[in-house]
Amino acid sequence: MEKIIQEKISADHLLYVSMKYTKTCDVIINLILRWRKMIETSIDALLNHAKKKKKIPSISSNPIGKIEQIRKIFKKDKEFLKVIEMYEMFRKIEDLRKERIGEFRKNVNLKVMYQGNEVNINLEELKLYAERLENFISTTKQFLLK
Repeated sequence: MEKIIQEKISADHLLYVSMKYTKTCDVIINLILRWRKMIETSIDALLNHAKKKKKIPSISSNPIGKIEQIRKIFKKDKEFLKVIEMYEMFRKIEDLRKERIGEFRKNVNLKVMYQGNEVNINLEELKLYAERLENFISTTKQFLLK
């Protein structure tokens, strides 16, 4: 849990401090990479805990298998599953086609092509992601304390 909190603190700094002063797409990408690392750490902790509690027989070695296992464990929690969908996009963010719009301005926007759709990642979207991740972390904490 400590690693997860450390990643969250770093991500929050990127979102609320670095983004406020620089307003560049590089900061958006770094923030997404930080969130990705935080979610990966959470998934590993959740799967290890689930294995100890005998909810799953073994932990998958590949990332896609881990995502499927997490989906089965949390199939009733819609908000949690939204974060897992976000994570799937975050995993591919470096390879996706990106377009930078309005850098160094209030309306900075990173336009990403993901699964044939155009995803606009702007300050409002980042705040929505941060809110979802806040819930994700509290759910993770509750699960790990069971």
